[in-house]
Amino acid sequence: MALITLGINHRTAPLEIRERVAFTPERMPDAFRELRVATGASEAAILSTCNRTELYLAGDDDCAPTLLRWLAGFHELAPADLENSIYIHRDSDAVRHMMRVAAGLDSMVLGEPQILGQLKDAYALSREHGASGSFLSRLFEHTFSVAKRVRTETAIGENPVSVAYAAVSMAHHIFSDLSRNRALLIGAGKTIELVARHLSEAGVKDFIVANRTVERAQALAEAHGGQGIVLSDIPDYLKDVDIIISSTASPLPILGKGAVERALKKRKHRPYFMVDIAVPRDIEPEVARLDDVYLYSVDDLRQVIEENLRSRAGAAKEAENLIIAGTQDFISQIRALDAVSTLKQYRARAETLRDLEVAKALRALNNGNDPETVLRSLARGLTNKLLHEPSVQVRKASAEGRPEVADWLRELHQLEALDPQDAPTTLEKT
Repeated sequence: MALITLGINHRTAPLEIRERVAFTPERMPDAFRELRVATGASEAAILSTCNRTELYLAGDDDCAPTLLRWLAGFHELAPADLENSIYIHRDSDAVRHMMRVAAGLDSMVLGEPQILGQLKDAYALSREHGASGSFLSRLFEHTFSVAKRVRTETAIGENPVSVAYAAVSMAHHIFSDLSRNRALLIGAGKTIELVARHLSEAGVKDFIVANRTVERAQALAEAHGGQGIVLSDIPDYLKDVDIIISSTASPLPILGKGAVERALKKRKHRPYFMVDIAVPRDIEPEVARLDDVYLYSVDDLRQVIEENLRSRAGAAKEAENLIIAGTQDFISQIRALDAVSTLKQYRARAETLRDLEVAKALRALNNGNDPETVLRSLARGLTNKLLHEPSVQVRKASAEGRPEVADWLRELHQLEALDPQDAPTTLEKT
């Protein structure tokens, strides 16, 4: 079974490229329907977050070239638009990569825990669409187990720092006392939940949460003493907020330059702090050109993130060692499963030969033949049939200059090694 991972992330591509290959929830059914047909893969999974899009495929062939063409075509791009931004991992390298992603070692914020939940969601979505078979299921489950070990056996997750935390930390650069500021959070997913928690811990007491469904917005807002609104109500509240942090799955911008301009006129030059964590972006990039607006994207959070990298460097080394061991363990398991399949075939063939010889012996006994003669004939016939094909293949391999096949036969049957004096002479061309 060949395993291929093709991806694009914050290290290989800017936000302008990443947002063009992000998969929205609405398009996931079409993606799963088309992906395996286009590539011929038997199993597939798709991970799409603000910092990465990755495709995991398992099948009989290397489908990487087809995979790039499909990814570009699905998002109405040319393969040349992506070929300098993608990375491809195969087999054991792909296994190790998935484990590094799950443990947060490949994240913008080293060790951030949210990516593990996103990977679990990707696995659940693959199963929901009937795209995850026995191989990917084993890989995901093993990956989650290794990621759990990394969390519990290293300090990689201590004092967790996420993109949400980094966004709130940057707010202190604009506002010295966050308790005096009102926040508008756009979206109501896990990232915004983290943002709300960090803002609350930083002293923000006045929250507005805007979401497509007001019930979800209200539930999140009430947990922090705020109010929930629908997305269409945002313009009515813009002039009264100071901090805007957005993270939705919308394929189109939610907050435009015109709405912000109108709100600024009513604010009398009081500054806005905005962070757009979404991919594709929720806030039009042109908003950054307005005076008194400080707009940041996920790619602008690097300073906070680099400090996090330095503080967790030692734990990262320990985590890498666990992942190397986890990768080797998974590969060994898969190889053992391959051996089990071969052994089943081998046993089935031996049992077929046995049944044929037993049937022949029973006919001889029914015909009145001597039982001892029949028994000896049974043993001789079964032995000959079991040894015939291996003997033919060992002689053939030796004639072709592959003496290791005979060595394997000795190892399989625990035969004593040949005395060097009894070993055949190897003839070499001169």
